[in-house]
Order: sequence, then structure tokens, then C-alpha cells
Amino acid sequence: MSETRSDGELLRAIAADADRRAFEELYRRFAPWLTARLRGRCADPGLVDDVVQETFLAVWRGKARYRQEGDVAGWLWRIGSRRLVDALRGDGARGRLRQALARLRHRDEASAEERVLAGVEHGDLAGALVRLSPELRAVLQATVIDGLTTREAAVLLGIPPGTVKTRAMRARRQLREALA
Repeated sequence: MSETRSDGELLRAIAADADRRAFEELYRRFAPWLTARLRGRCADPGLVDDVVQETFLAVWRGKARYRQEGDVAGWLWRIGSRRLVDALRGDGARGRLRQALARLRHRDEASAEERVLAGVEHGDLAGALVRLSPELRAVLQATVIDGLTTREAAVLLGIPPGTVKTRAMRARRQLREALA
């Protein structure tokens, strides 16, 4: 019976010894979660699957190095979300159209992040977040929750960087007013 290794131990084994078993265990632990998270951002399951594969290939090939800071899930999410932005950027107009259609198709369905945001119970924050328009919530989600830069959020949302900045400013102002 083998003992379960920590995420950090798996990453060290992958980096130092190209340990295939460690890689497979890391993949089993995080690929389903990363896939689900990325599908909340992209309606194209084929593209999401490609991004997940590219994320783990970067780990395997040593192109992505874990620096023992933060949790492994967050580190993988940063790699995966940036690779998704790169993939969408490469798709250009087709990627933006796909995202726009996905938003229209799923606009009545709240994402997991939106449900979490709506469930926050710190004063009136939940109510204030729910009252934000979907466009403002999407910008907050991309820039605050996912930690994307303005430029990356613009590519992901299919809007100009200036619009991201304006919407983020409006969202913060509306939240301040609602919570005052």
C-alpha cells in the first residue's frame, strides 16, 4: 500500500526525476477540476481540453515551474487561464464570436463563481454583487477572482482593454455606493 504524496512532493518528483507516476497522480487530482473551471470561461469543450493538455504538458516538460508559493491548484489555474487567453487570442474574431454565443446561450445559467459571489455573506456584499449587471460582474470575475490583467480580461471577454477598465471602475463605484 503506497502512501499518498502531497502536491508539492509530486511536483518535486516530476521536476527532479521526470516521475511518470507522480505526473499521472497530479493529473488525476487536478485535471477534472481545471477542466470544469475552464469550461466556465469557454464554451468550446475541444479548446478547453486542448488547454488542459497544454497546461499539464508545460508542467511535465518543466516549462512551468512551481516556486513553492501558494497552493498547487491556484498555480495550475494561473497557467491554464493564461493558456486559454492565449488560445482565444490566437482565434481572434472567431474566438470572440464563440465566447459571445456561449454567453448568450448560457446567460440564464449562473456559473459556479457567480453562485459563490452571490452567496458571500459579509454585510450587503452579496446583494450588491447580485445587483451588478452581468457585464460588470464578468469584469470583476476576470480581474479580481481570476487575477487576469486588463489586457488578458479584454481578450477573454472579447472587449477592448479600455472597456474593461471602465467597467471595473463602474463596478467598484456601484459596490462602494451599495455598501455605504
